[in-house]
Amino acid sequence: MCGRFARYSLSRELERYFNTHPASFDIQPNYNVAPTQEIPVIIQHEDDRHIKKRHWGLVPFWAKDTSIGSRMINARVETITSKPAFRAAIKQRRCLIPANGFYEWQGKSGNKQPYYFHLPSGEPFAFAGLYEIWEDKEAHPRKPVLTSPARLSPWMPAIRLRISTTECR
Repeated sequence: MCGRFARYSLSRELERYFNTHPASFDIQPNYNVAPTQEIPVIIQHEDDRHIKKRHWGLVPFWAKDTSIGSRMINARVETITSKPAFRAAIKQRRCLIPANGFYEWQGKSGNKQPYYFHLPSGEPFAFAGLYEIWEDKEAHPRKPVLTSPARLSPWMPAIRLRISTTECR
């Protein structure tokens, strides 16, 4: 895959063109999609296609943090089944990444010229993509403890207060 691409087709066009369920979020045009940005992807679930939001950059399930994702934007066909980062995803977690065009740079370092490639028809197309499910193993989910009136006493034992009174005159 390229390092930058454009996707300006809106939800309805993507849903019709790729035969998906309606997206549950608004898809805004982006003419300069870069790694780590949130992008729409098309995922097959059972017999249906759905548009979901994902961050561009694969974070393998075994990664300690998400920083590796900005460097994992390309999988080479020659090594996709042997590299640990892609091995599981290529078997089970494939997706489509809708686009309208992509950029390739040519020239000498420091003086590169971007060239934009797109279909003559202007229709969207899709990059073959992979996705992974990553969970932060360091984070501990926080949840409130709920209690009922019957359990208030064990949680908060009765406190006996001594009340002294003085007479006011």
